[in-house]
Amino acid sequence: MIGRITSSTLTQQSIRTLQAGLAERAKLQEQASSQRAIRAASDDPAAAAAILGVRGEQARVAQYARNITDATAWVATADGALGSSLDLLARARDLTVQGANSGALGPDARAAIATELDGLGRELMARANTTLLGRTVFAGTNDTGEAFDPVDFAFRGVPGAAVERRIAANEKVRVDLDGARAFGEGATSVFATIQAVAADLRSGTDVAPHLARIDAHVRDLSEARAVAGARQAQIERAATANAADAVDLEARRARVEDVDTVEVYVALQSAELVYQSALQVTAKSLQTTLLEFLR
Repeated sequence: MIGRITSSTLTQQSIRTLQAGLAERAKLQEQASSQRAIRAASDDPAAAAAILGVRGEQARVAQYARNITDATAWVATADGALGSSLDLLARARDLTVQGANSGALGPDARAAIATELDGLGRELMARANTTLLGRTVFAGTNDTGEAFDPVDFAFRGVPGAAVERRIAANEKVRVDLDGARAFGEGATSVFATIQAVAADLRSGTDVAPHLARIDAHVRDLSEARAVAGARQAQIERAATANAADAVDLEARRARVEDVDTVEVYVALQSAELVYQSALQVTAKSLQTTLLEFLR
């Protein structure tokens, strides 16, 4: 039996066809303007899940990048302070050698050397109390702003405490340095040694025995700087790996989420042509007849 096709049926079918073409054109226009393959998770649940997974990994990589930047600042600040401290200590050693030549120096000359040593001691204390954003880089988790007491040279850091930054999924790096190990503490600190040299110069005592202690402090500071250098190299390797991960993740995200611009433009032009053709065909096929007008 042949079904009866009325003008109403034809009209409804034509409208559905036009609406489908219009929806497809709108979808392609949205993709072309947003450069995104899907607008909502319901468009493609599998792709949406993949996008969320990649974006989660990108967020972690971005956090590692921020941690790496912060770690670099800590280690670079400590390294700079240690480099300056070594320069100051080298000058203090030269002055000590000069002061040990007691036969060629009078009281005024020895006092002048002692005064310069006092200034070097204060500068060393300032380097040892170097801070970054209010946190001292040589006192671990201590947040008082000073690693050493400027009066008795006591170390104010927390024993065993360390400031760490996670720079990869399975990698952490310590970013502070042990100030007590680098500068000593109390009566055995580099500050006390320089203070003792200055006092002996003023009193006319031979300062040559202090040279061995100064050399020991030079070794300690050099070892601390080597540690800082090793950590800096570790952080730089992590930064390189992190940057590569970021590029790979962005490529993965683009493959799933972004559209092929040329492909979308071609499809949009095709959808536009189909829609315009459907409009013309519908206009011709649904022309109002006299009988329909009388109805």
